[in-house]
Amino acid sequence: MFAIPRRYSHFVFGVIQSGLTSLIAAGIASFPAMAADNFLWNWLASWLVSWAVMSPIVLLAAPTIRSLSVVLTREESLD
Repeated sequence: MFAIPRRYSHFVFGVIQSGLTSLIAAGIASFPAMAADNFLWNWLASWLVSWAVMSPIVLLAAPTIRSLSVVLTREESLD
């Protein structure tokens, strides 16, 4: 696979998790913004809905993402 040293796996995890989170949150947030007359209220409502939806998704996806970050990285040799 990739040759990223395992000591950077937390960065790989963060990139994958933030990508998934922002993908879903942006999709949810874009629906109210289509016909928005009051940006701040729509943003706040979208953020609250996105947060409520993302909490269980992140909790369920985190172990898989953690495993994927281990697969995408390698142990460093002591050379």
